Amino acid sequence: MWSGRTVAVTASLLAAALLVTTGCSSPSGEQVPPRAPAKDAPPVAKLAITPVNGTKKVAPDTEVAVKATAGKVTKVTVADAKGRAVEGAVDADGMWRPRWSLRPSTTYTVNASATGTDGKEVTGSATFTTLKPKRVLETGMAPLNGEKVGVGMPVQLLLSKPVASAQDRAAVERSLEVRMSEPVEGAWSWVSDREVQFRPREYWPVGQKVTVIAHLAGVRAGNGLWGDQNRKASFTVGDEHITKISGRTHKAVVRKNGKVVRTIPVSLGKPGDDSWSGTMIAQEKSPSVLMDSATIGRPGLYRTNTKWNVRMTYSGMFFHAAPWSTGSQGHSNVSHGCVNASMGNARWFYNFTQRGDIIQVTGTSRKLKFGNGPTPWVKTWKQWLAGSAVGTSVNG
Repeated sequence: MWSGRTVAVTASLLAAALLVTTGCSSPSGEQVPPRAPAKDAPPVAKLAITPVNGTKKVAPDTEVAVKATAGKVTKVTVADAKGRAVEGAVDADGMWRPRWSLRPSTTYTVNASATGTDGKEVTGSATFTTLKPKRVLETGMAPLNGEKVGVGMPVQLLLSKPVASAQDRAAVERSLEVRMSEPVEGAWSWVSDREVQFRPREYWPVGQKVTVIAHLAGVRAGNGLWGDQNRKASFTVGDEHITKISGRTHKAVVRKNGKVVRTIPVSLGKPGDDSWSGTMIAQEKSPSVLMDSATIGRPGLYRTNTKWNVRMTYSGMFFHAAPWSTGSQGHSNVSHGCVNASMGNARWFYNFTQRGDIIQVTGTSRKLKFGNGPTPWVKTWKQWLAGSAVGTSVNG
């Protein structure tokens, strides 16, 4: 049995215990707030580099990626054993990526740094090697480096092996860079599976300076086919030379920067051997050419050395000297398809002409076909864009 005194003491002790457990008092009697829990330290940044260190036989178009966790990538350098740096940048997602593909059969070292949310810098590195291609895509390019050309000259990229699929053609196109001193609209278009050309929408501006860089090293162009080397060429655009040749008036009117500088009596192809009508360019020049009908499948018809030759088509149409037809020049068409002029006029035209100058022929029964030489001006701009695997134009 509990006594009344015992119950009172117990109640007093319980009240005191509750007072201790529900609050604290300072010696002065003021209440002390409870302590806040300690904050966690900010996480340390970590770098992830792909491909990982020591990887072999890496596909050259594999993405080299540097990403930071709990931090921001601040610096990345990628270089081969010769010290050649890889161009790249940090994108909107905070990840570094290269701009162009890597070179095949090459060892690369990645060095990277990042700043963590704690303000501290961390660094990382990785070394890897790209694969050796089973097949190599080699290239040629025109205009030549340092050449001065006419306003109609396209850029020609010639390929050693066919590039057939739309996907592979698009990869090749995306590797091609055109830099211009005066930016104008232009586009690449496929002439065949071994040739892609670039032309401006209109003729090049006079004085234009152009640099073309084919970043083809490491571009996948087919099954086991990889670009092996980059290629670069710079050229300038000379005065605007436009020659209009009429099969009806038998005259060639030559203009320089819009002004007539010479009118030349000519003779074009006779009926059955008609010259081509269309917008061509001066493709190449030679002071002497052996014209042999056997090359066009008609052996024995003619075999003659001609002087001051300017080629207009792959099929063999030239502007050249023909002293044997001076009596017909300016009056009638008697050639086998070429444009005949006197020795003096042909020599003047030869010296005047730049590769890429525009030559327009009208008044004949045969229409120039696309691909009969560099013939970009045969197509409308819409038709030209349709031949692009990427399907867009660019401004340099």
